[in-house]
Amino acid sequence: MLTGIKDIFRSRDVLKKLGFTLFVLVIFRLGSVIPVPNVNVTNINECIAIGEAGEQAGLFSMINLFSGGAMLQMAIFALGIMPYITASIILQLMTVVVPRLETLKKEGASGTAKITQYTRYLTLILAVLNATAYVSMAVNGKLFQGCNLDIVYNDGLFPIIVMILTMTAGTGIVMWLGELITDNGVGRGMSVLMFTQIAARFPTSLWSIKIAHDTGSGDHGWFLFLLVIAIGLVVMLAIIFMEQGQRRIPVQYAKRMVGRKMYGGTKTYIPLKVNQSGVIPVIFASSLLYLPALYAQLWPNTAAAAWIAQYFVKGDHPVYNVIFFALVIGFCYFYVSITFNPEEISDNMKKYGGFIPGIRAGAPTANYLKYVLSRLTAPGSLYLGLIALIPTIAMVAVGASQNFPFGGTSILIVVGVGLDTVKQIQSQLEQRSYEGFLK
Repeated sequence: MLTGIKDIFRSRDVLKKLGFTLFVLVIFRLGSVIPVPNVNVTNINECIAIGEAGEQAGLFSMINLFSGGAMLQMAIFALGIMPYITASIILQLMTVVVPRLETLKKEGASGTAKITQYTRYLTLILAVLNATAYVSMAVNGKLFQGCNLDIVYNDGLFPIIVMILTMTAGTGIVMWLGELITDNGVGRGMSVLMFTQIAARFPTSLWSIKIAHDTGSGDHGWFLFLLVIAIGLVVMLAIIFMEQGQRRIPVQYAKRMVGRKMYGGTKTYIPLKVNQSGVIPVIFASSLLYLPALYAQLWPNTAAAAWIAQYFVKGDHPVYNVIFFALVIGFCYFYVSITFNPEEISDNMKKYGGFIPGIRAGAPTANYLKYVLSRLTAPGSLYLGLIALIPTIAMVAVGASQNFPFGGTSILIVVGVGLDTVKQIQSQLEQRSYEGFLK
């Protein structure tokens, strides 16, 4: 590790990219704390401090998580990268069912650039819709239920339009910053921004656990604080172990003559990860379970709202957790089925003379890949479901409630992005290493 750090400081190009990435992240965090016009910051801070407001924030915990807490503060980057994530998922799903998008995907770099452009347009459309919804809830007093303070100074039409346009512009700037990091920095831009927003909440969440459980001497608060950190480290090690796990299916290419040259004869493998779907199933399941809570907030005086409030709003009821666990498993199989096409891989292998040893080319190869993938998805989906339930387990075991940072979507994203960024730094260092056997 120390040798890797030394190599980073020795490489001017890598050090320059890291410095640029940190500079962009500083700008990103500044935009996450600067409020939009017409916002009463003092009243917002008082509403956040109210216990009931904290519970209501659980309804928007996914968006608030990806915005680093900026959403509840009505900041310029209040929407964070959530519109971009949603747009990317929508385009990825539509690629399977829309022939035009599927054709673009197969065209290579030019088609990918076109899909990226569509993603940007859809992101801005979703940003306008999300900003309108959040500003409307803030003006009507529904963003912080139980807090009667006025969050905005003026509820006129023009100030509200300015707030919506400011948040939408903030989303456009966030997309631009992410692309700057991808082109000139280290790591995938949007993933690094998402990592930053989630990691920014870790110190506050940990310290709030300590404060909430302080006794007269303060020993219990410190003990729980250190216990949560220890649990978090164990969870991170387990996630790293699972995320690195993969099944390597050997592939061999037959030799063939093209003109006067011999091609093929090489051996490679197809890496199938245990967690082939990543964190997407958890996001899908969480977003789907927010819909009943949103209904209960908009129509609170109905019988259905009372039932939803009992089973779904707080997130600690067994019915909620069983449904959540089942949805994560179901979305794992669904997402893997639409992102990994065994028939296409089998056809490409057959086209270039590749085959799996012991398996005939064509349909038998596709069936074999389906079999292996289904066997891998089973433990991967169970692993994702258990990780997603860690906040609930912490709520029961240590009373950490929703402040528990090492669980669910947050820790999966932090570990996944961290591993990917470290691998990219290592690859860039290896590209600039010219040591030979005469060293």
